[in-house]
Amino acid sequence: METFDYIIVGAGSAGCVLANRLTQDPDINVLLLEAGGKDDYHWIHIPVGYLYCIGNPRTDWLYRTEAEAGLNGRSLGYPRGRVLGGCSSINGMIYMRGQREDYDEWARLSGDDGWKWDNVLPLFKRCEDHHRGPSEFHGAHGEWRVEAQRLRWDILERFADAAEQAGIPRTDDFNRGDNFGVGYFEVNQRRGIRWNTAKAFLRRASERPNLTIVTGVQVSALTFDGRRCTGVQYIGGGQPHAAAARHEVILSAGAVNTPQLLELSGIGQPERLRALGIDVRHALAGVGENLQDHLQLRTVVKVNGVRTLNTRASSLWGKLCIGVEYAFNQSGPMSMAPSQLGAFARSDPSQARPNVEYHVQPLSLDKFGDPLHAFNAFTASACNLRPTSRGSVHARSADYHDAPVIAPNYLSTDEDRRVAADSLRLTRRIVASPALAPYQPEEYLPGAAFQTDEELAEAAGSIGTTIFHPVGTCKMGRSDDGMAVVDNRLRVFGIEGLRVVDASVMPLITSGNTNSPTIMIAERASDMIREDRRRGAGAAGAMAPAPLAAAESA
Repeated sequence: METFDYIIVGAGSAGCVLANRLTQDPDINVLLLEAGGKDDYHWIHIPVGYLYCIGNPRTDWLYRTEAEAGLNGRSLGYPRGRVLGGCSSINGMIYMRGQREDYDEWARLSGDDGWKWDNVLPLFKRCEDHHRGPSEFHGAHGEWRVEAQRLRWDILERFADAAEQAGIPRTDDFNRGDNFGVGYFEVNQRRGIRWNTAKAFLRRASERPNLTIVTGVQVSALTFDGRRCTGVQYIGGGQPHAAAARHEVILSAGAVNTPQLLELSGIGQPERLRALGIDVRHALAGVGENLQDHLQLRTVVKVNGVRTLNTRASSLWGKLCIGVEYAFNQSGPMSMAPSQLGAFARSDPSQARPNVEYHVQPLSLDKFGDPLHAFNAFTASACNLRPTSRGSVHARSADYHDAPVIAPNYLSTDEDRRVAADSLRLTRRIVASPALAPYQPEEYLPGAAFQTDEELAEAAGSIGTTIFHPVGTCKMGRSDDGMAVVDNRLRVFGIEGLRVVDASVMPLITSGNTNSPTIMIAERASDMIREDRRRGAGAAGAMAPAPLAAAESA
């Protein structure tokens, strides 16, 4: 058994940042374990390649949700990155921080002002390499490259005009703490090539002698000495292995895999664990609960007299031209993020701040993975930024091979159903604005027949799909919050030497795309880990939340 100072489970967005930052100290020895392989698949690096990475077992865990009542009994594919870089290797590349109030609320819920917007902004800037250079809100000397997109579409320009006519102002920056407005998303690319966290944070770190990276291995359980986590057991090449941690094990496996691994190791709800035949090591009621995700409602609008990707890519010649443009200039449709234009708005005037995000695309299809439609159309997807529905992720069995039970519980509250109906109406108001009139817009999905609140909520259940932002399943909170899993320093309550650093710790989902907030969490965690190490504290074990953990811990 090899021994390391720190063991990081998961080389996704958070794990890559942690491995980089911790090994900048030559006295720290780190083991980074990743279930997937190296990020050497060519479709990872070509932006449009997300189409070939999502749903591909080489890069995706291929998870599915349970059948969802709020989605009219449908089950959804639930992509999660299974490769170096994690979801940053297969996602939409959109650089988004969220809103100031998101982080101020994290600070209130966790009892730590360090999570406030004014205090996390320097962390966003520290790792950022922004194409415009340094400014009040942006950094230019970090690893995380942020660029403008490399193409424009007339139909998206007109949608932006229409949104402005509907009362949504233009903006050239969604990342100043208030993202109200319509404009083009900035993306994590470098000259038209995806910039994932493996390139940004891990490539240089991998050359350091104090970092050991092992791919193609799956952690099956954590190991313990009493209340202290001492290491991990993992399977590689069909053979069992073990590694020990002198200071900490850090779970960065994501909002789906982290709670599953905790439960497989005996940390979670006692009744649930016993039902699966898992010995209870430590009772924490919140493990796997509090799942939040952004559900997108895809309105498809037919248009005339303007070109979209549907027809540009409909012929062999069109595809050839697209390929040549990317091969020579790294531009054109193959450099596209899935969504180019964005907008943040209020679904109704009573909302204190924007609660809906639009991802607008110059294309349309019936569902992800299907061919593009034969007619010209665009898609305007609206998602409720702060859903009140809460779901869960739990181990399906005591066997780590079995995919977890994912139940997002979409549209399960009256509030979420009302916001869904209001969002579809807002989309219609934008589409009906004068700027789009020359193109004779016609709603194809969900269709003009849906008009009442009840009908629109039903339509939302039929067209809604995940936008791949699961968070919250090991939420951060105070010790008096019986559903909190980690404290404000991300230490697992009641267990020494164990920390969680990934999107699962978010107590509330951010008002926007979640990848870069996860990177920021890892930046702050790396500072805290090094501070604790200097003090000799480590993840000394936060006080267990009352009352469950104190009463039922083994």
